[in-house]
Amino acid sequence: MSKILIIEDDENILDLEKDYIEASDMHADGATDGNTGLELALNNEYDLILLDVMLPGINGFEICKKIRETKNTPIIFVTAKRDEIDKISGLGYGADDYIVKPFSPAELVARIKAHINRYKTLTSQNSENGDILVRDNIKLNKNTGEAFVGDSEITLTKKEFEVLYILASHPNTIYSKAELFESVWGYDSLGDTSTLTVHINRLRDKIKEADENTDCIKTIWGRGYKFK
Repeated sequence: MSKILIIEDDENILDLEKDYIEASDMHADGATDGNTGLELALNNEYDLILLDVMLPGINGFEICKKIRETKNTPIIFVTAKRDEIDKISGLGYGADDYIVKPFSPAELVARIKAHINRYKTLTSQNSENGDILVRDNIKLNKNTGEAFVGDSEITLTKKEFEVLYILASHPNTIYSKAELFESVWGYDSLGDTSTLTVHINRLRDKIKEADENTDCIKTIWGRGYKFK
């Protein structure tokens, strides 16, 4: 049975999320403040973490950052904050996804299951395959998640690495935003690919910072992206 950790200061919302999750044959633990939530996250093994941004004690962004120092557990921000800058910040700290309140129970559960299945699949593949992919001066180690531009290592979040690996695995193949989103996140974007756009922009910035002459992710207007 999958184990989910919910870190949410509104007890009514926390109880609702627990009800949705447990009705879908998963187990849920809850915490209503940042310190307790972080302690649970670091000292237990969860299949996924639902994380609010505004919390007593430590905020959600800092919790995400600390979790990512030692764990790759999928993290979804569930928050009332709608600003694009908050989405960028959350994903930049290593979160896998972002869902805004109010949300439908079906959407929440679908995203949880998609991320858990995706993570288990990748973990299984990585345990069997230590492939190193080299494209020009880009080197990607699928087993360790390490990425290099020339001799410079760049630090990528799990999703940033997956986006780059898929594109680099099939150079000159054009992926529509919807195709790339579903390949990485494991569910239909339903037309909202802004999360993917954030990841593409951050990838380009990190690659350019390592080598300003490397411009390997191309936008094909009206069609999507390709690696060249």
